[in-house]
Amino acid sequence: QIPKDPAQRRVRELAMLSKQLQQVHPNVLAKVLKQGTVYQNEEIVVINKPYGLPVHGGPGIKNCIADVLPILAKMLENVKAEPLHLCHRLDKETTGVMVLARSKEVAERIRLLFKTRQVEKIYWAISLGDPDPTEGIVEIPIVEKEVRSHQSHYKMTLSPNYRLSPEDGQVVKIRKNRNAESAVTRYRLLASSSACSLLELQPITGVKHQIRVHLAYGLGCPILGDHKYSHWSKLAPQKLPEITLRRLKLEQSKARHLPLHLHAHRLSLPLGERINLVCKPPLFFQKTLKKLELDIAND
Repeated sequence: QIPKDPAQRRVRELAMLSKQLQQVHPNVLAKVLKQGTVYQNEEIVVINKPYGLPVHGGPGIKNCIADVLPILAKMLENVKAEPLHLCHRLDKETTGVMVLARSKEVAERIRLLFKTRQVEKIYWAISLGDPDPTEGIVEIPIVEKEVRSHQSHYKMTLSPNYRLSPEDGQVVKIRKNRNAESAVTRYRLLASSSACSLLELQPITGVKHQIRVHLAYGLGCPILGDHKYSHWSKLAPQKLPEITLRRLKLEQSKARHLPLHLHAHRLSLPLGERINLVCKPPLFFQKTLKKLELDIAND
């Protein structure tokens, strides 16, 4: 049965979309990516990555971006086109700016720019709660840990270098976890309303799930629709404040369908001259902003 409420219908459509993306013909998928092209020159092609589409293949994944790169290249250039190359990755649920290279050499060059942190990346996220202070830098190392609960699973989590001493409340340095990677994220509040915030984020480092972990565990403001990092000990749907549910016209029992609201908004690439690439957030993200009244001056 189809939900009467438009918001719930929309949420269901998104859940279906991820499934459908796995069932479409690779040519159709390449066409979708072609329509999402935001920039191209002789070296690179930039797409606005859709929601729910994995970059790499894996178990149970039939369709991913990597697989359709040869088809996309032919659609953009001609039959003889060399396949496009991946230069960096985005999580399956993240949308936004994704750079593809037209040759191996360019791909290597761009990967090096990412690795040496010469690429400026700006993300937008809708989070629960407001960060305090409203702008700053989170610099806490991140490590992958097993969560032992009735369903054991792995999660990235914080591995701080400091803690408060129980005796006198003094800040003491603790021994670094050998496996932890240093992680730095700049953040800035752009708007807040309905118990939620629109944040601008600049990851200085590129650790797996870094923005999600820093927001959820570092600032206590998990990303809307991030069901993995909204609790530590369990895999359960995110609990939403009453006002947020009301504005989204959603029942808590349906919150599990909410998509992750994390979007790679801008990327600045020093290729010869600096190329600034901007992608509009997907429709579901824009609609959420409207419903939550997170008004942002158009930049």
